[in-house]
Amino acid sequence: MHHDISLITTIAAALGFGLVFGLVAVRIGLPPLIGYLAAGILIGPATPGFVADVELSRQLSEIGVMLLMFGVGLHFSITDLLQVKRIAVPGAVLQIAVATAMGVGLSAWWGWSFGAGLVFGLSLSVASTVVLLRALEDRGILDSINGRIAVGWLIVEDLVTVLVLVLLPALSGWLGGTAEQGGDSLTKALLVTLGQIGAFVAFMLLVGRKFFPWLLWWVARTGSRELFTLCVIAAAVGIAYGSSTIFGVSFALGAFFAGMVLRESELSHRAAEESLPLRDAFSVLFFVSVGMLFDPKVLIDNPLQVLAVLAIIIFGKSLAAFALVMSLRYPLNTALTVSASLAQIGEFSFILAGLGISLNLMPAEAQSFILAGAIISIALNPLLFKAVEPLQKWIRSKSELARRLERSDDPLAELPMTVPQEKLIGQVVLVGYGRVGRHIARELTTHGVHFVVAEQNRGVVEALRKEGIPAVAGDAAEPAVLIQAHIARASVLVIAIADTFEVRAMIETARALNPSIQTVIRTHSESEADLLRKERAGRIFLGEQELAGNMAEYAISCLRKDRDVSN
Repeated sequence: MHHDISLITTIAAALGFGLVFGLVAVRIGLPPLIGYLAAGILIGPATPGFVADVELSRQLSEIGVMLLMFGVGLHFSITDLLQVKRIAVPGAVLQIAVATAMGVGLSAWWGWSFGAGLVFGLSLSVASTVVLLRALEDRGILDSINGRIAVGWLIVEDLVTVLVLVLLPALSGWLGGTAEQGGDSLTKALLVTLGQIGAFVAFMLLVGRKFFPWLLWWVARTGSRELFTLCVIAAAVGIAYGSSTIFGVSFALGAFFAGMVLRESELSHRAAEESLPLRDAFSVLFFVSVGMLFDPKVLIDNPLQVLAVLAIIIFGKSLAAFALVMSLRYPLNTALTVSASLAQIGEFSFILAGLGISLNLMPAEAQSFILAGAIISIALNPLLFKAVEPLQKWIRSKSELARRLERSDDPLAELPMTVPQEKLIGQVVLVGYGRVGRHIARELTTHGVHFVVAEQNRGVVEALRKEGIPAVAGDAAEPAVLIQAHIARASVLVIAIADTFEVRAMIETARALNPSIQTVIRTHSESEADLLRKERAGRIFLGEQELAGNMAEYAISCLRKDRDVSN
């Protein structure tokens, strides 16, 4: 009896070839995802030999997108999302507009219609959330302010894309494509879409925020690890599917909100750990499926068109994002990180391109150009992230260029004159006001210790000043920011962020301005701690070690009390 085992064959081929080519990529000094893309090209229909099922591969990759976005939601609270709204919302909307305009201009030069150029430009304007998450996790900056801004930016992009996907069929007749049969009016389609998104967000915040953490806790009480893992995966995939079926929201956004509501549970860290292996495995399937869609022949037939597409994706979008972030008076490091984050396209670009072709808005070759741009930009993206650090060093070494990029007229970049001078002598300079920084500030306040906060998030700085807490906006690795925090007269520098490169730059700058300054640093990994110790960075707190030490100390104190009572 013959059975259809195309699903098993596809999974086995994708994971097997992904492992082999991923190992080869790592051995020659390239990111493993380049190997995954190469594996997809090899088992795709454009190359001879074995061909995996492309449609099954796409569905498996969708699960990978769900699980990855779910994992981000578990580390990304609603508060984090609201904190970056002032930069993420205007930045994403304006960047989409600029990138779309560049796509329209390029397509007009090729002789395409305005409707084709509009869909083409929109496809080039939307970055891949999956690629971004992998890059941020590899660099260990997913939980940093720059990571939160980049993720928030892409969440806004995803929301805009969902809106476009619903409105495009209603607009296709006006744009020169196939008119929607019995289609709704534009106003009605817009109202329905906004209503669906609003209803989904309201449901997750009002109902899901209470129900799903309770469900996770109830299942955990059974003591069954496999049931707990099943509950986590079922919640991620189930909410993502339900959000798409009932509310018309994308799988990715549904899974992201699922993670955010489950983050309210005390078991969120365990949920993240239990789902990590599956997230990693299915993310490989995503990159392999992208490779399967690529036809290398387009590089031979239309090399100039592919180069033009890459120029928009890698340079046009990045420069537009850089200018937007700097115009909003955020630090240079934030602008460079966001620019590198957006220098690629992915899953939503494929969906937009497919819809544009089905509505007869775009020619068939447009999809080939978009796929080629996606493959090459995804492969180059890790290299662009590696270029952030040396580029930042180069810009800072050019004092004239650095001065042009600084915003000396920014009121948040200067400490208010109303701060009493006695609070600026022997004070603590606290860098970062995230989850760790807030706890440190609370303890300092309880003990009557004066401090000044240096924080990159302008919204946080504004809120702190309203509370009467001295705060300055900017990157503390820049001398101007630490000077405004009066580092020269401070006693201690406490760095509550975990970006190793930024920490080292901050310590170097602080010691140049105040050689006697004491430093206190946090880190997440033993390798980073060893690197900082070699550079005599000061007192280093490794999260897991400190937690283990405090728990052991408490256990020992309890044991001693019991012995004293028995004696």
